Order: sequence, then structure tokens, then C-alpha cells
Amino acid sequence: MIIGNIEHLSLVPYLPIKLKNTIEYIRDNVNNNTPTGKYEIEGEKIFFMVSENTPRHKQDAEPEYHKRYIDIQIVLDGEEGMSISTLAPHTAITDDKIVSDDIAFVKTPKEETMFVAHQGDFVIFYPGEVHKPLCAIDEKLAKVRKVVVKVDINYL
Repeated sequence: MIIGNIEHLSLVPYLPIKLKNTIEYIRDNVNNNTPTGKYEIEGEKIFFMVSENTPRHKQDAEPEYHKRYIDIQIVLDGEEGMSISTLAPHTAITDDKIVSDDIAFVKTPKEETMFVAHQGDFVIFYPGEVHKPLCAIDEKLAKVRKVVVKVDINYL
């Protein structure tokens, strides 16, 4: 997992160049006027979705992980809580959609940490890293506009 801000990429100089270029592309081409939907950068190798969602209460959200794609989650507007865990995801799968949708949901780990992402913040989740996006902050269910970029791990 890597955390940073799209306006301060120099603070994360160890980013793989393809991830850095992708984040710069989003920073330079996507904003609050970009319609919600799916967009391709390099076909199924790199694509992104713009969405506007209402977060859920942390206890109502299911942790997830991916196998094929790296997730780059970028907040465009609002704030988003992301519950994260460093524990192995493979012990208690509750819904396995890895083959069809590259996502598996797991039982909430005993250890979780809440990260609050503000406008311009990004979090990069590598395959296998458990995360619970779209969690309410302080129980407030305020809308968040965000981008989720998918980068095929084999493309790096």
C-alpha cells in the first residue's frame, strides 16, 4: 500500500513509473466535471471509473482484495474513510468473485486501521492487500466523488 497526494508526487519518488504516469494523467485530465463512468487509458491494462457515492458505516462495509489489478483510489471531492488491514486476506473469504470480477470479499480482520483520504489524496492497493473503501468518517454519510484506477499487475 502506498499513500500520497496527486499534487505532491515528489514525496513518493519510489512510485513505479507507470503508476506515477497514471496518477499524473488523472490529475491532469479528470476533475469534478468529468461525468461518472468507465474510461480506458490503455484498454484493459489501465482503466478507471469516476463515481459519486455515499459512504457506508464501517461495520456495514465488507473488506475486499484483488488478484489481477492494482487499485489506485483517488478522492476528487469530499472525504473518504478507508479501513485497511495488513493481515493475510485468504483465511475467511465470504464472497469469491476473483475469476469473474477480480474481487473477493473477506471477513473483517481483527485488526483494522482507518485512513481518512481528503481531496487529492490517493491510496494504492496492490493485489492481496485488504481494504474497505467508502467508509463514513465520524458516522457522517457525506457524498464522495472519486476515481478508482485499475492497473493490471502484469503491465508493470
